[in-house]
Amino acid sequence: MRRPATPADLAAVHAIYMHPDVVPFLTHEPMPLEDFRAVFDELQAAGAFFVWEVAGEVAGFYRAVRHSGRARHVALLGTLAVDPRHHGRGVGRAMIGDALTHLRDEGALRIELFAESDNPRALRFYRSLGFVHEGTLRGFYKRAAQDHYVDEWVLGLWLGPPSGV
Repeated sequence: MRRPATPADLAAVHAIYMHPDVVPFLTHEPMPLEDFRAVFDELQAAGAFFVWEVAGEVAGFYRAVRHSGRARHVALLGTLAVDPRHHGRGVGRAMIGDALTHLRDEGALRIELFAESDNPRALRFYRSLGFVHEGTLRGFYKRAAQDHYVDEWVLGLWLGPPSGV
């Protein structure tokens, strides 16, 4: 079940974010809970950061931000992760499916997200939901533990009427 993140979710979100299978694919390097508090507070303050619960526990989270002006029909999904203990159980599909439904109901016709080019599991998952690779941001990430830079892929999903209509 989706709900807005609250301060009480800090530890659960931190545990997922910093999991060794998750942290390489999110924006920040591993950090202790107290340092992560500022990251969490910023996500929560935006009013568009949601957690997904399974059996009363946080099983995932995402941020959904709508663009303004001429791009108000576009939403960006980001800071997206599922607790590795729930991988392969349909949690990600349910969470993103629910997010897409809410965004469409709010008028979004296009959904964008970014994924690292070296995250084949996520790329397969997003493709299975209908997202397509629309571009590459060369050398976008540099993880502290690696000597090389990683490309970021721009993925898009069109929910609306055919383009140009």
